[in-house]
Amino acid sequence: MGNREALLAAARTCVYQRGFAATTARDIAAAAGVSLAAIGYHFGSKERLLTEAFTEATGQRMGQDLDERIRAAARGRSRAEAFAHTWNGVAELFARHRDGIVASAENLIRSHRCADRRHMATVHERAIAELTNLIDEVDPTLTKPQARAIGQLYFALLNGLALQWISDPDSPLPTGDELATAITALTSVTERGRATETETSGHRFGLR
Repeated sequence: MGNREALLAAARTCVYQRGFAATTARDIAAAAGVSLAAIGYHFGSKERLLTEAFTEATGQRMGQDLDERIRAAARGRSRAEAFAHTWNGVAELFARHRDGIVASAENLIRSHRCADRRHMATVHERAIAELTNLIDEVDPTLTKPQARAIGQLYFALLNGLALQWISDPDSPLPTGDELATAITALTSVTERGRATETETSGHRFGLR
């Protein structure tokens, strides 16, 4: 393991043990067995080190699990069935990555208050792009805009459900079937609303 990887691992260990506020650059350097200057050399600052430790590395591990869920759900199922199957039981994924998810949520707030917000935006866009590519791979009948829209939806669902799970892990999350029902209902309302609007306009102008 090189110094950069050692620092990323040490940063995660220190934060898990002490929390973000109590973790110092000296703590991380000592845990990694490197000089304090190595943080500046590889990351520029402790803040950037912490951001990368809890976005790229942690996100990759959970992202791989989500990718496997999406691929498995797509096999032999319709698009709607695959969506529901992907999000059914997603709390199991969160439980496997509990420490990383909690730390990542705290890191998101910390990044918002420092100069790493632009970097976080880049990380989020990369995650959406990776989801978009995966969606396009498992369902090549989708258009590129459709695949990206689904990738954005999956990213929003992942983060929203993760925050809900963190705040109340003992309560059930919405199931994939319930989320699919909601999407279907919203689509139906939109179509019915357009039909009603057209019908109303027709009556207004004496049309049948």
